[in-house]
Amino acid sequence: MEFQVEKTEKIQGVVQAPPSKSYTHRAFFLSALASGESTIISPLYSEDTLASLVACQAFGSQFQVSDGQSLVEGTAGDLQTPGDVLDLKNSGTTLRLATTMASLAPGCTVLTGDESLRTRPMQPLLDALLKLGVKAWSTRGCGLAPIIITNGFQGGATSIPGDVSSQYISSILLSAPYSQEGVELEVTGDFISQPYVEMTLDIMAHFRVKVDYHADDKSFQVEPQTYQAQDYTVEGDYSSASYLVAAAAILESELTIRNLFQDSRQGDKVILDIVERMGVGVKHSSDEVKLEGNGEITGVEVNLEDTPDLLPTVAVLGALAEGTTTISGVEHARFKETDRISTTTQELKKMGFQVQEKRDGLILGGKIPESISGVVVDSHGDHRLAMALSLVGLKLGRMRVQNAEVHSISFPRYREVMEKLGCQIKATP
Repeated sequence: MEFQVEKTEKIQGVVQAPPSKSYTHRAFFLSALASGESTIISPLYSEDTLASLVACQAFGSQFQVSDGQSLVEGTAGDLQTPGDVLDLKNSGTTLRLATTMASLAPGCTVLTGDESLRTRPMQPLLDALLKLGVKAWSTRGCGLAPIIITNGFQGGATSIPGDVSSQYISSILLSAPYSQEGVELEVTGDFISQPYVEMTLDIMAHFRVKVDYHADDKSFQVEPQTYQAQDYTVEGDYSSASYLVAAAAILESELTIRNLFQDSRQGDKVILDIVERMGVGVKHSSDEVKLEGNGEITGVEVNLEDTPDLLPTVAVLGALAEGTTTISGVEHARFKETDRISTTTQELKKMGFQVQEKRDGLILGGKIPESISGVVVDSHGDHRLAMALSLVGLKLGRMRVQNAEVHSISFPRYREVMEKLGCQIKATP
């Protein structure tokens, strides 16, 4: 599928932010591990989160799914062995979280996914789990999926580098309450994407599990416990809302986005600070954001170490801004669905933007193309790149985004929401 994007002068209206992908993943896993029946209200049903739902079902939890909620009968940590190899599609979050959880199931579990997922680094997690008595290894001996995990989570002390993926840390923490001895986990080196771990701790507390975190030595301690079933409402997703926020920044706009909580632990809410620094009017109340823009923004310097998912969005903003935008701190974005630093650079250069690729980011600036009419760019199978690139067409004119169907990984209704606001984005086979 392709996006065909036409120039749009103005957006206005009121929309609901899609539910948080990160919180939905965690809510499915914790309700599956809990004792009793939980109600997950307003979950996101996307390709990625459905991979987590299917994995939790394979481990023995029962889901009753409807449009507005999921009723989940938990396992209290008494998992069953999946009857077949688990194909987790493109969901790196599911792969990481399910790896530790699989050690609670009897027998052997095999986790794999699509071609992109089988390039996502796993060895640091496998090494950390080995010290906890978890036997898990790559079938190819290269630290990549497919991964085999056998039964047994003794617990004890381990460490893990914090400069590759926060999902390793969340994986161990989420299943740690069901270890035999409890877990002491130390994060070594830089602690990137820390807000995602804070989200993990937040939802663990909601399901009545206590974690002791010592910031001075970046260590966590989790004693054996049992998650208790809860009703849990999934808040709006700042990562997905970033495309709406960016559209409001680059166009004349009057936009209200609901279900974005001011006290959210999501690191990607920094997108509001970024566009405000670029010149957009931002008013944030307790549960909604109002944005006003005149279509003119200026460049900024921004470190995205804690929010690598914002890289494509902020890169597009920087490309369309007057002056220079410098993005740093995101070398770990090279290990996402694609090498996002490289693929973002390639596609923006196709459209005539001046982009300098750095080891840990991008420098954008120079003359903005007057038109990109007829330009064809490629998502490289990356949902965030597909949506971010489509924004350029709204500002500069007709263009196409190939392999755009991947937007359904995180924001299935992206095109419909944008059209509601007045944007011209059509889908063609």
